[in-house]
Amino acid sequence: MTTPDDRGPGQSEKPESQQEVDDLPLDAPAEPEAEAGSDATSTVEAQLAEAEERLLRARAEIENVRNRARREYEDLLRYREMDLLRDILPVLDNIERAIEASEKTADLESLRAGFKMTGQQIEKLLETHGCQTIETEGVDFDPNVHEAILQQPTADAPAGSVIGVASRGYRLHDRVVRPAQVIVAARNS
Repeated sequence: MTTPDDRGPGQSEKPESQQEVDDLPLDAPAEPEAEAGSDATSTVEAQLAEAEERLLRARAEIENVRNRARREYEDLLRYREMDLLRDILPVLDNIERAIEASEKTADLESLRAGFKMTGQQIEKLLETHGCQTIETEGVDFDPNVHEAILQQPTADAPAGSVIGVASRGYRLHDRVVRPAQVIVAARNS
């Protein structure tokens, strides 16, 4: 049997694994592990706070974009006729000039020519904005684009065809703005 004096340096009667545990001082605090855990926790908390801040900023940005889009849409609806009005104003100016000229002259032919030019200017303006006249000349009556105001017996045209126009109709792209009011040929009795 060996006594404590016979043991060599670094030898003990306890197994090595237990000896390592026993060699630790009793007062050794477990702070390095606790500090590492608290550092990790504080890092995660900081990342969480940063993510929450980014989320709040993103939500605020989305709300700002929505508000801006809504304002722009409302302005678009409110001022959608602006281009048409800018184009109509010169026509109104021409009509006012024609009225002034009619008060100063008795020449009806020049007044008629002036109003004819104004009418052509309006038709061109309508075409520019996508508004087209509905065809009525030599076509069959179409209830989708024509409104029959009268049926008239005639031998000159087949029954159901348009033979006269009371007021022209207009369409904007593929929608009818106003149907053409027409006189439709009826069968002779």
